[in-house]
Parts: sequence; structure tokens; C-alpha cells
Amino acid sequence: MRVRAQPETAILAGVPLFARLPHEALEDLSTRLRRRRYRRGDVVFYQGDPGTSLCIVQEGRIKLGLTSSEGREIIFDLLGPGDVFGELALVDGEPRSADAAAVEPSELLLLDRDEFLSYLVRRPELAIQMLSTLAWRLRRDAQLLQDAAFLDVPARLARTILRLAGSTDSGQPRVTPRLTQTDLAGMVGTTRETLNKWLAFYQDQGMIRWDKGRITVIRADQLERRIR
Repeated sequence: MRVRAQPETAILAGVPLFARLPHEALEDLSTRLRRRRYRRGDVVFYQGDPGTSLCIVQEGRIKLGLTSSEGREIIFDLLGPGDVFGELALVDGEPRSADAAAVEPSELLLLDRDEFLSYLVRRPELAIQMLSTLAWRLRRDAQLLQDAAFLDVPARLARTILRLAGSTDSGQPRVTPRLTQTDLAGMVGTTRETLNKWLAFYQDQGMIRWDKGRITVIRADQLERRIR
């Protein structure tokens, strides 16, 4: 049986971009959202498509990346519930700068560009939060460029594992979302063969456990040392 979806107002309240808006603004904004479901592998949009809506992940996982003419994919973000994407094209009016696709069954809430821009004008707290979001993305992109230039594959893999696994204060193991080897290789910027070599190495060294597409972090301190 499918779990009943949260009301849109409650979902928006949990999204950092909208967290500063008062309840009445969230209620009004929630009436302007559209829901859309995606199966695993479905494309949300392609690089170059018009930027017509802001996308909020309600459930599932969405990957953002680019694909070369030879079919090689680079993935620079993996988004989950509460994450927002597609805002850049709404602000500058340019086409989408990346591809977006579902890596598992997902549901998105979509907010049309005109509605979003209207709120940016009327709600300075939203504009401030938007600037913060864009600044964070710039810092992340700078880090990705730095990693690609100065870190070798095992170091990039270690950083990617730690980033995907997040942090926990409960003493529970840090575990990544489920990913295919192809998607993980795309995030690290390497081939599947090289990825498998270093996954096996880290597992043999007792730093991680790789099982059915999920990586459990066992020795985060050793992974951190591999990055330095």
C-alpha cells in the first residue's frame, strides 16, 4: 500500500530554500505546485531544454550531470527529498545547463518560472535564501573542479563516498544511497573498471562495505586520510 503523500505546505516548510517564508506564504505557494512522478531512468530534462519550472524532490533520487558525444557521463550531484534543482535557468532565463534523470522511482513538485520569479520579487527573504543556495552551488562546483585537477581516482572516490554517506549523530553507520556502478563511476569521474578496483581495495582494507549498490563507511578516518 502506498504511503499517503505529505501536504505540500509541510513539504515546502522542510525545504531550506523556503524555510524562512511565513506559513501563509507557504500555503499560498503550495497551491501553485504541480506533482509529477518519474520511473527509474526517466529523464526530467536535458541540457539545452528551456528552463520552465523549479523542481523540488519530494521522494526518490535525481542525478544531475552531463553526457559527452561518446556517451560518457559525468554526474556532479545526487539529490534526495527536500532538495531543489533547476533554479539557475529560472533566474537567468538561459536553457538548462545539465541533464536531470531519476535513479529510482521519484516524485517531484514543480513550480512554474513566472510564479517563482513573482515570489522572488515580493519576498526578500526568499531572494536572500536563493542567493545563499546559488553561492553554495558555486562553492561545490569549485570543489569539484579542484578535486578533478588535483586528486587521483582513489582520493576522489573516498571524498565521494564520504559526501554521499553524509554524517550522523546517532552512532548509526554512515551508508550511501543505492547507486549503480555506472552512476558512481560518473560521480567520481572514472571508468567502471577503475572504480571496481578501488572499491575492492577499500573493502579489503576494512574501510568500507559494498553491498547491493550501497556503501557502508566503516573507517571514515582512513578515508579522510586518503584525501589529504
